[in-house]
Amino acid sequence: MAKISQFLLILSTIAAWLSCSGIPASKNNVFVGDTLAPNSSGKNSSDSLLVLGAQRTESYLPILKGKKVAVVANQTSIVNGQHLVDFLLAQKVDVRRVFAPEHGFRGEAGPGDKVASGIDSKTGLPVISLYGSRRRPSKEDLEQIDLVLFDIQDVGVRFYTYISTLHYVMEECALYGIQVLVLDRPNPNGFYVDGPVLDTAFSSFVGVAPIPIVHGLTVGEYAKMATGEGWLKNSRKCNLQVVPMLNYFHSQEYRLPINPSPNLTSMDAIILYPTLCLFEGTVISVGRGTPHPFTCMGFPGFADGNMQYTPVEIPGVIKDPPFEGLLCNARNLTPEVTRIKKERRLMLEWVLEMHKAYPEKDRFFNPFFGKLSGNDFLRKQIEQGLSVEEIQSTWQPALNNFKLKRKKYLLYPD
Repeated sequence: MAKISQFLLILSTIAAWLSCSGIPASKNNVFVGDTLAPNSSGKNSSDSLLVLGAQRTESYLPILKGKKVAVVANQTSIVNGQHLVDFLLAQKVDVRRVFAPEHGFRGEAGPGDKVASGIDSKTGLPVISLYGSRRRPSKEDLEQIDLVLFDIQDVGVRFYTYISTLHYVMEECALYGIQVLVLDRPNPNGFYVDGPVLDTAFSSFVGVAPIPIVHGLTVGEYAKMATGEGWLKNSRKCNLQVVPMLNYFHSQEYRLPINPSPNLTSMDAIILYPTLCLFEGTVISVGRGTPHPFTCMGFPGFADGNMQYTPVEIPGVIKDPPFEGLLCNARNLTPEVTRIKKERRLMLEWVLEMHKAYPEKDRFFNPFFGKLSGNDFLRKQIEQGLSVEEIQSTWQPALNNFKLKRKKYLLYPD
């Protein structure tokens, strides 16, 4: 009788997953442990049910039972329509505090805005900022904590700071012997790997590990690689556990249901972001302060534009946007999204084109470009007039080496 009840419970759990998504699970997929193996066609079927790490409650709630928990979360930390922290509290998990990344726990802060610590008005939990006066939890923050749970939607780009926050949390947890549990989510830019690998001499909060600009890893895979490759401070090893997704593969298209940050407001912007964010290290506008952030490029006087806008400050979204109050000529790049998906690479030619078009060459770059590119050679190569092919050839050996290492830590097929 007990076995029958257990079987019925399993069936009801599967039915709940199916009802949440409305998508049938494929019979052609084979599960190996917690990882999905490809079917006979070599890929997961498009009609498979994608199950996020946060949805696999049966896999992580037993781990949390009896533990004092801290959660690293933001507005994307949703499980079946409910915020993860609210869900955990309803399940009687002993959540002691929340750690807030860039943009805040509820996604209320703009890019670069300091996130204040305080008390969450909904739950009464203390919220400790990891994007204010410091970027990592202190010893005091981790006192009486047995486990730190990380669940945030990333976009798969080295300079997007959520993986930097995870990296620093892992380092501190490794120092004090605290377990880290990552609930994995898709990488919307996981369909390719490209760009120069970070020179560790240029390490910063927008690049903490020797990975390329587009790394092709989920957050869970990055966490495994960071501890496995000895990237944590003093080569510390983190007591890490990842709850993988089911029915996921890297080339799968995944449309984010919630904006991951205030200026990534569409899937077009998310796909264009790996290339366009390089312009944050230049004078060029990418539409910040307009309804079109990270979908265009331009400046006043640009002769090859097909749209115009005047950037303005938008509270909670952007302060002091480039060319604030000035009419910019710009090019709409949303038609290029299809090309990026097909060619699977950074559109470095856009940076070369804008450098050539901007009249004051000595003002084109700012010091932030070196941190974003992760080296000192890309700026010099652009200034020297090297072609896209010539530049790419210089970063290819390190990129190929990264791709080989990456394979060891993949939880999902490409």
